[in-house]
Amino acid sequence: MTAEPIAQTPIPDHNELFSQEVYLEQAARKREFENPCGSDEVARVADWTKSWEYREKNFAREALTINPAKACQPLGAVLASLGFAKTLPLVHGSQGCVAYFRSHFARHFKEPVPAVSSSMTEDAAVFGGLNNLVEALQNATTLYKPEMVAVSTTCMAEVIGDDLFNFIGAAREKEAISEDFPVPFAHTPSFVGSHLTGYDAMLKSILGYLAERNTAERTPNGKVNVVPGFLPSVGDLRELHRLLSLIGVDYTILGDHSDTFDAPVNGEYDMYPGGTSLEAAGDAVNALGTVFLQGDSTKRTSDFVGAEWSGKTATTGLPVGVKATDRFVQAVAEVAGITVPEAITTDRGRLLDAMSDSYAYLHGKRVAVAGDPDLVVGLLEFMLELGMEPVHVVSTNGKEDFKQQAEAVLAASPFGSSATVWPGKDLWHLRSLMFTEPVDLVIGSTYLKYVARDTNTPLVRVGFPIFDRHHLHRLPTIGYAGSIELLSRLVNTVLDELDRNASDISYDVVR
Repeated sequence: MTAEPIAQTPIPDHNELFSQEVYLEQAARKREFENPCGSDEVARVADWTKSWEYREKNFAREALTINPAKACQPLGAVLASLGFAKTLPLVHGSQGCVAYFRSHFARHFKEPVPAVSSSMTEDAAVFGGLNNLVEALQNATTLYKPEMVAVSTTCMAEVIGDDLFNFIGAAREKEAISEDFPVPFAHTPSFVGSHLTGYDAMLKSILGYLAERNTAERTPNGKVNVVPGFLPSVGDLRELHRLLSLIGVDYTILGDHSDTFDAPVNGEYDMYPGGTSLEAAGDAVNALGTVFLQGDSTKRTSDFVGAEWSGKTATTGLPVGVKATDRFVQAVAEVAGITVPEAITTDRGRLLDAMSDSYAYLHGKRVAVAGDPDLVVGLLEFMLELGMEPVHVVSTNGKEDFKQQAEAVLAASPFGSSATVWPGKDLWHLRSLMFTEPVDLVIGSTYLKYVARDTNTPLVRVGFPIFDRHHLHRLPTIGYAGSIELLSRLVNTVLDELDRNASDISYDVVR
């Protein structure tokens, strides 16, 4: 007897679902109770928000931030923790906060995110979270078997003044954890700073903690430490490994989440699939020197390493494009005391060849860019090498030193003369800028898709977070090879737009 096929009801896509008549009717009935402005008034105000008059009012606001291009401190602390092997981030705060961090990274990397919470609620807000943290440490180490737990805080714990040093000491006294179990910690209040501040605080804590536990005799290990900083691309970390191997140095990447957020599917779940080993991180104090890729997201860590560790230190900036990658390669070679090998020259030559292939299509293109300070400066330097013209440069978590650094990069090229740098401004400011002074491209995270759509400007997605496209976190943007990948995204976006606007006679097969 043949079974009857099961009738299947097609599930409409989100775009189609809310265009159905039933939802349109619901929306119309809802508006009856809202007493809204008429459509003509809505259109008038919307049009006014595109004007220079509104731009001046928009930039005059002081007490309100609209769509900032940044996240909060503990999110960065979680990423720093996940860069180390068998390390479990524990956020001292509410479950909702930790759910936000986990979902943010899961949507960007498309991977599960191991992180736990001390589950503070109203009673902990009144009486303190000591019992919550002690219980969380005991449960986390018993259930998930980490080799290290890295503790950070949220707003609730910081507002009531919970003291992590004493709380962790109390957990040892209560035998929730053993006396020698490693628990580095960082106070990361969400209401100041950004995800970069939290990343830096936790990285400094982890490196300092592990170096202090290394009681062996201080003997140089012949390695070069490389600190990537807040780098939301596993492709960038893998390109960093490849580039360092090509240079021919023995190295340690301090904070390597490339496998953590890009584990293979093999039928078994590994909670701790990657990260810098705790032994290598503890031995980093004995390296020949330390090279930092980013200044802004590792300020405190860089100061600590420079003051407490032996060996040279250098901060190169993100190696995006020719000059910046040259700086990084030269800094690593100088710390290691070696000559740059010919293989690097070949890698560099491929980037130069790719740039010459695409230069004609990118030359003179006006660009807006928004994101973290180190990323924005790196992108600016590469855009100028391509003959592109930055116009609007926005970094919500950028400060005066970012402005000075960005303006110095812009001043070094004739293509930078049209740019204005806006530290501390948000994406609603950027909207006003792009309406009053239009550009050809905008570069930044997923959150820029709204201003891109409003202003009909193509968006090249780079940075963090990228929620609405898949696998971009696997593609590199740093190094010579990563710069070719970024160049491909830039020029092909321009070519897509060229085809979209082409008349029949100009709709060419060859570009």
